Amino acid sequence: MPNKLIMRMITGTHEFWYRLTGGLIGGSFGRAPILLLTTTGRKSGRQRTMPLLYYADGDNLVVIASFGGSDHHPDWYVNLLAHPTVQVQIGRETKAVVAETASPELRARLWPLVVDMYSQYSEYQKRTSREIPVVVLKPEE
Repeated sequence: MPNKLIMRMITGTHEFWYRLTGGLIGGSFGRAPILLLTTTGRKSGRQRTMPLLYYADGDNLVVIASFGGSDHHPDWYVNLLAHPTVQVQIGRETKAVVAETASPELRARLWPLVVDMYSQYSEYQKRTSREIPVVVLKPEE
């Protein structure tokens, strides 16, 4: 796993081009679309943005807290557990959503769909003993 500084540089560059072009650059990876997820830091209270692959499930968006198969959750996931109201940007549209970890039943339905979209998720799951969380982002009511 690359160190945090390198990852911040990569995600920061990705975020810059995504925002500048409204997702024309950085808006997809193969056939998987990408959104920008902005969470509030659980300790710092600062806004943090991460480009993530997503799957559209009706009005909901689904993201995967895989962290490349690491044995611990990504910071963005732990942040949204503390502050579940987050912001997403898709293309030039930005909206508030509420994040929740999928129930076991919902995860069982969604996991094969996201793996079909991006097969590497199944490899990530094999690398770790933790169950990789499936996160549902619901429109804020």
